[in-house]
Amino acid sequence: MSIWIHQVETAVPEMRYDQSEIGRQMIEWTHDERDKRLVRMLYRNSGIESRHSVIPHLGANFLVSDGAGSFRQQSTAERNAIYTREATKLAVDLGHKLLDAAPGFIAAEITHVITASCTGFFNPGIDYLLCQELGLAGNTQRFHLGFMGCYAAFPALNMAAQFCLANPKAVVLVMCLELCTLHLQLNGSEDTILANSLFADGAGAVLVSARAPQPGTAAYRICDFESALIPSGVEAMAWSIGDLGFDISLSSYVPKIIGAGIADVLQPLLARNALSMQDIQRWAVHPGGKSIIDKVAATLQLSADQVLPSRHVLRSFGNMSCATILFVLKEMLAHPAADQDKVCAIAFGPGLSVEMSLLQIDNAAAGQLC
Repeated sequence: MSIWIHQVETAVPEMRYDQSEIGRQMIEWTHDERDKRLVRMLYRNSGIESRHSVIPHLGANFLVSDGAGSFRQQSTAERNAIYTREATKLAVDLGHKLLDAAPGFIAAEITHVITASCTGFFNPGIDYLLCQELGLAGNTQRFHLGFMGCYAAFPALNMAAQFCLANPKAVVLVMCLELCTLHLQLNGSEDTILANSLFADGAGAVLVSARAPQPGTAAYRICDFESALIPSGVEAMAWSIGDLGFDISLSSYVPKIIGAGIADVLQPLLARNALSMQDIQRWAVHPGGKSIIDKVAATLQLSADQVLPSRHVLRSFGNMSCATILFVLKEMLAHPAADQDKVCAIAFGPGLSVEMSLLQIDNAAAGQLC
């Protein structure tokens, strides 16, 4: 039985910032000359042209007046209150967008909702609100994956596939939503300066089912998943909850660590499916940053075209944590491809964790299985 990813849809907040505009604001907020040089270098070489944020007028609204002529950074509680309000709007709008665009699916058929987010918390959460606002059945099963980071879309999709294998009539709505810019901080840390230059807000959603796609629609056939750890990177990417948002550790060595380990962690997935690198036509690499795409492409000897969707998403949207890979997969489906093109999708997160999926693009819902 084949399991399919149908109708990838994405959404971003209305407020769009040019990367150069954010860089100028960061320099204005930075007092140390060495840090100013680092900001200029990072923003100039980021591979990002624009990012979206739920923060309107970033400079004026990120800092809060204390009423005595001074300004302070927002507390974690204040940031989380914004997350609660804005995540609700973005999730509901995207849920309607997905159902409106999905041929052959209606809200009453959805049996499971899986949400993933690591940038805020509230309960009842996004999963509950989707059921209420989309008019889903009262017995819809709900699951939330929290605080995983950039790789969370893969456990969510894997869980959805398992539900569909267990119940061929299941229809699973998977949504990944992140409001990363709420955790922008001004503390002089090189890790924080790097994170400030990369992260953005956005959401992606799909429907997963065992139902064959309608003729004329493109979809991804799910073939396999693989998880791996690169223990040498355990301290290179991590975060915790601080008083001024989430405190992130994001070493500039992450791309090198990924580059050194990516070929080895890929082998079990390829070997289990009797495939070689040459059998994979398309690569959906999580655009965690320009250097990550560069390092993965160089290590795996991928062509410029094979990582072009990842570069396009990074350039237009930045790194939206776990939502980002769905933007890459949407872009791939939007461009012509040969039937049965194999896709290897990869994302990275704290640990250093690597999550992978083998997919197959099918434009006609027919043909050779993975």
